[in-house]
Amino acid sequence: MANINLLPWRAERRKQREREFYMMLVSAAVGALLVFFVAMMWVQYVIDDQQARNDYLKKEIASLKEKIHEIEELDKTRADLITRKDIIEQLQSNRSQMVHLFDELVKTIPDGARLTTMKQVGDTITLEGNSESNQRVATYLHNIDLSPWLGHSDLKKTEITSDKKDGDKKLPYQFSMDVKLRKPEEQQKAQEGGASASAAPATSTPATKPTGEKK
Repeated sequence: MANINLLPWRAERRKQREREFYMMLVSAAVGALLVFFVAMMWVQYVIDDQQARNDYLKKEIASLKEKIHEIEELDKTRADLITRKDIIEQLQSNRSQMVHLFDELVKTIPDGARLTTMKQVGDTITLEGNSESNQRVATYLHNIDLSPWLGHSDLKKTEITSDKKDGDKKLPYQFSMDVKLRKPEEQQKAQEGGASASAAPATSTPATKPTGEKK
């Protein structure tokens, strides 16, 4: 015979669906909370990791700054040492240069001329003196230009002072000139040029036949 269900099965089914819906809703909420919690933990982990990296970079940057400061101090010390070395070398070269300078002044000045004042400013020397004639001054300029230690000479003035009260009758011409000191490399070239010129063979002249010799 047929089974007939007289219970309100539709209402029971509706309640069952409602319970299932609420359970799914609660499960979804719990799952969302879990996902949110995991996401927050992951974000916090990433933030902490990045913060650790930042701290490491800050430490390295501070260490590099200290090293850069040390390098700058070493560069300053090196620059000071180089400056001192250059000054010492310049003083040594100037010391020998002054000896050669006075020696060249004695060698280059011709007879009939004398120096009265000498003033040096940098690598320029101003010479003033008296001479017998302008020819003596020209000879002096030529000798200076040929000197390996004295450079280009520039005549500033030459005038007769014999008619003045303080004039010298024996050396009536007063002159003033500027002379450039040669640099070490220029001195070496000038010395090498002078040595090569002195070592050059002299031109030989053909021998003349004696007048009394017969053919």
